[in-house]
Amino acid sequence: MARVAFIGLGVMGYPMAGHLAKAGHEVTVYNRTTIKAKQWREAYKGSHGGSGAWTPAKAAADAEVVFTCVGNDDDVRAMTLGPDGVFQTMQPGTVFVDHTTASADLARDLAAEADKRGFAAIDAPVSGGQAGAENGQLTIMCGGDKRAYATAEPVMAVYAKQSRLLGPAGAGQLTKMVNQICIAGLVQGLSEGINFAQKAGLDVDAVIDVISKGAAQSWQMENRWETMNKGEFDFGFAVDWMRKDLSICLAEAARNGAELPVTKVVDGYYADVQEMGGNRWDTSSLIARLTKD
Repeated sequence: MARVAFIGLGVMGYPMAGHLAKAGHEVTVYNRTTIKAKQWREAYKGSHGGSGAWTPAKAAADAEVVFTCVGNDDDVRAMTLGPDGVFQTMQPGTVFVDHTTASADLARDLAAEADKRGFAAIDAPVSGGQAGAENGQLTIMCGGDKRAYATAEPVMAVYAKQSRLLGPAGAGQLTKMVNQICIAGLVQGLSEGINFAQKAGLDVDAVIDVISKGAAQSWQMENRWETMNKGEFDFGFAVDWMRKDLSICLAEAARNGAELPVTKVVDGYYADVQEMGGNRWDTSSLIARLTKD
């Protein structure tokens, strides 16, 4: 069992930190909204976790592994390199793990800074959404030092169905970009397919039952087709966050020369959903553009 700090108790971080506590790790949490941290401590006071700190630096002071799961690059920088950030108190030999979906450049910067200070940093964005976090079934894509990963992996295992080191610092974030690029195209294709079936007067239930047994099958189809068909979009990762992720993908592609024509178009479609008031709808709401009056 390890002493860990967990910074960021949003829809993903809250249950992830909970899994660590229930597994017997000694967990100290920090969240910018203090009421959320208080709620977490109350929920897990019977576990080895349940303690909190007023700053990220204080949460990390005695930790062997420090996790962050916050909003974007600026948030990660504030929680790590800021005056009250975890890098101010982390001890040599410890491991920093960032579960935020952020840029590969940031991951490389943090790894270099951590190395200067005598500890290691792993970029470790996740896939699986809120349900995956709550059920301990996340996929974790990691970049960084092999020895540091070997230390962090058994700790992360309590909320992961799969975790893999994919290369040096930044490789985890680059892999998450591939994940989001693929999802964007899949959801748009599924949206168009369901809308086409509706317009054609087909029994959508029967259509999906048949095609989901063939080459068109995907996680999105298995888990989202029914709510998409009903026009219900309160089941996962929000449009605002998807646009943040796709902006990272498009910026990285501009640097490395990759062509992302479909991703660029779908990002524009998500902008349309935002204009419809769907900022907090889940990503399957792409179909709302096609079915609106």
